[in-house]
Amino acid sequence: MKTYTFQVVIEPDEDAHGNPAWHAYCPALVDIGAAASGRTKEEALRQINEVVHMIVQEFADEGKSLPEGPAPGRGSWASRRSGA
Repeated sequence: MKTYTFQVVIEPDEDAHGNPAWHAYCPALVDIGAAASGRTKEEALRQINEVVHMIVQEFADEGKSLPEGPAPGRGSWASRRSGA
């Protein structure tokens, strides 16, 4: 099994009703859908981890190379890893 390491940014946010929430995204994969949210920081991290796993699996299944860096113009990074 190959292990990939991706950076994830998690930020405080609000839901559609103005309630506190968290937004998480993976800069290297955000342009292909690697973003998630949750009511808690932990939920947002679980959600983005699941999304990144799905993207990695899809790329592996299709024989595609994964992006190696953040999308141009994206912000800071914080650590998180995912494997497939």
